[in-house]
Amino acid sequence: MSKHTFLKGTLILILSGFITKILGFVNRIVLARTLGEEGVGLYMMAFPTFVLAVTLTQLGLPIAIAKLIAEAKAENDKRKIKKILTVSLWTTSLLGIIFTTCLFFIAPILSETLLTDRRTLYPIITIAPVIPIIAISSVIRGYFQGIQNMKPSAVSQVIEQIIRIGLVVSCTTLLLPYGVEFGASGAMISIIFGELASLGYMLYIFKQQKEVRIRKNFFATVQGSRETFFDLMHIALPTTGGRLIGSISYFFEPIVVAQSLSIAGLSSIAATKQYGELTGYAVPLLLLPNFITFALSTSLVPAISEAVAKKQRRLIEFRLQQALRIMLFVGGWSVVIMYVFASPALKLMYGTDHAATYIQLMAPCFLFYYFQAPLQSILQAINMASVAMVNSLVGNIVKIICIFLLASQSQLQIIGVALAICAGMLATTFLHFGTLLKKIHFTIYGKEYIFTALAIFISIPFGNYLFAHIVFSSSLLYQTILCIILTTALYLILAILLGIIRKAEIQKLLNRL
Repeated sequence: MSKHTFLKGTLILILSGFITKILGFVNRIVLARTLGEEGVGLYMMAFPTFVLAVTLTQLGLPIAIAKLIAEAKAENDKRKIKKILTVSLWTTSLLGIIFTTCLFFIAPILSETLLTDRRTLYPIITIAPVIPIIAISSVIRGYFQGIQNMKPSAVSQVIEQIIRIGLVVSCTTLLLPYGVEFGASGAMISIIFGELASLGYMLYIFKQQKEVRIRKNFFATVQGSRETFFDLMHIALPTTGGRLIGSISYFFEPIVVAQSLSIAGLSSIAATKQYGELTGYAVPLLLLPNFITFALSTSLVPAISEAVAKKQRRLIEFRLQQALRIMLFVGGWSVVIMYVFASPALKLMYGTDHAATYIQLMAPCFLFYYFQAPLQSILQAINMASVAMVNSLVGNIVKIICIFLLASQSQLQIIGVALAICAGMLATTFLHFGTLLKKIHFTIYGKEYIFTALAIFISIPFGNYLFAHIVFSSSLLYQTILCIILTTALYLILAILLGIIRKAEIQKLLNRL
C-alpha cells in the first residue's frame, strides 16, 4: 500500500473533504426543507448525545493507532502493527456494545428531564445502533492514516455522505407524517446506513492490501498484547479526555441553552427553534473549512510522529509552519466569504436568512477556531495530549459558563449563546498556541498575520460593493456565485502579493502530484 507525502496526503483529504462537505450541505438543505426549523432543532438537540457516546466508545484510539502504527511502520515491525489493530478492535467493539445498551436505558431521562423536550427520545434511540459501527470504522481508518495512505479514509467519507443523501429524503418523508420527532429519527436512520457502507468499503480495501491478517489467532494476539494495550492507553486516554471534554460540553450545551433561554423568558418551542437556527444553519456554514482542518490534523499526527521517532526537529517545525500558513490563508478567506455572503447563502440553501446575524457576528472569531484542530494534533503527536486535554477543558468551561451568563439575559438570549461559543473556542486556541510555543520554540512570522488581516479588510468591502451595486444576473444564485468568485480572486491575488501563499510551495506540490 503506497505511502503519501504530507502535502499529497493532505491534498487527498482536502479534496475528499470538500466533496463530503458539499454533500453534507446538500443533506442539511434537504433536512431543513423537509423538517423545518423545529425538526432541525430536535435533530441538533439529540445529536450531541450521540457524539458523546461515540467519543466514549472510540476512547481516543484513532489518534493513538495512527501515531503508534506510524512509528511501527518506520521500524518495519508488522507484528506490532497487528497487535495494535487487534487490541484496538477488541476494546472498541466491547465499549460499543456497552454504551449502545446504556443509551437505550438513559434516553427517556435525557429527553424529558435534561433536554426538556420529550420528543428528542425517538432520534436518540434511533441513532444508538450506529455506535459500534463507527467504533470499528475508526480503528480501520486509524490504521490507514498511520501508514500515511489517506485514500481509503477519503473515499469512505464520500461513500458515507452519498448513501446518507440517497436515503435521507425517503426516510424523513416516510416517517414525518407520524410527527416531526419521527422525521428527525428518519434522518438518524440514514446516518446508520451511511456508516455501514463506509465501513464495508474500508474493510474491503483492508482485506485487499493483505499486509496484516487480523482474524488469524485474534484472541491469542489480544491476550499477549498487554504492553501494546498500555502503550495505546498512554496516548488514547489523554486524547479521549480532550475529546470527551468537547463531547460532554457539546452534550450539556443544549441543556444549558434550554435552561438559560427559559430564564430569559423563552418557551421551550421558541428555544428549540432559535437553537436550531444557530446550530443547524449558522454554525455548519461557519464550519465549512473544517474539511481542511480535518485533513491537516489527520496528516499531521503520523507525519510528525514519524519525525519525532527519527528525531528530526527541523522537520517538525517545518510541518508546523506549513499547517499554520495553510490555515491562515483558508481561515482569512472563510471570514471574508461568510461575512459578506451570509444572507444570500442562507436564502439559497434554506430559504431563510434568519441566521445571517449569527454568522456575521461569529465569522471573525472562527478565524482562530480553524487553527485549533491542527494545533491539537501536533500536541498529541509530540506526546502532549494531556496538556491539550487541559486546554480543551478550560475552553469548554469558559463556553458553558458564558452560555449561562449571557443567554439568560433577556436582551441577548440566543446571541449570548453565539458569543459564548466564540469565547470558548478563542480560549482553547490561544492555550494550544501558547503551549506549542513554549515546547517547540518556533518562529512567529508576525507580518503574515498582519498581511492576512489586511487582505481581509480589503476583500470584505470589495465583496459588499460587488454584491450590492453591480448586478451580474437577476438570479440570486448566479449573482452570489459570481461575486464569490471575484471576491475570492481578489483575496487570492492579495495573498500571493503579500506572501501569505508561497509560489515555491505551490510549484513543489504540483510537481509531486
